[in-house]
Amino acid sequence: MVNIIRAEYIASAVKNDQFPCEKLLEIAFIGRSNVGKSSLINSLTRVRNLARVSGQPGKTQTINFFKLRAKYYENEIIKDFYLVDLPGYGYAKTGQANRKRWAAFIEKYLLSSKRLYCVCQLVDIRHEPMEADINMFKWLVENNLPVFVIATKADKISKNLVKSNIDRLKKAFCVPELTILPYSSTKNEGRSYLLDFIGQALVE
Repeated sequence: MVNIIRAEYIASAVKNDQFPCEKLLEIAFIGRSNVGKSSLINSLTRVRNLARVSGQPGKTQTINFFKLRAKYYENEIIKDFYLVDLPGYGYAKTGQANRKRWAAFIEKYLLSSKRLYCVCQLVDIRHEPMEADINMFKWLVENNLPVFVIATKADKISKNLVKSNIDRLKKAFCVPELTILPYSSTKNEGRSYLLDFIGQALVE
């Protein structure tokens, strides 16, 4: 019984001294360009255009911090946290120099943040995971970063395909017991589960 009652953009950063000063729990979102990350953020917060949805993959070039306020309806507890929107990876038309620059500051943030609770890695449920998806998952695991996989665009395929494609993702990531959340930003399917996951993070 958790909901987001406020969401606002706070800052964009490419280095540590540009990060927000307020010490709040952070939940980061990362995924291949065009995976639907901005749409998911807007769906989760129910704030239209909080994260800008672009038809041009690779548009997000900074680490974007959004301050969200979560309310527990059962006991009226209110807590704030940062949703951290990381630049997309794997976009072929992005120049190599830009890809290296993005990789450097994303890696530095992920490895140095003292308040990072989890990295939500988004993958497109409709397709086989790309090498970039698999490499990112492995890198997160190897660096002992908690990762929660969210399979976006679940409304674009049948219910039967959702299950089989989730199994395919588990096989590709070589973790049969991996929990993967199917999510539809259009229909808000998976939103309640993701909110419960965030709520659990805030009370730990």
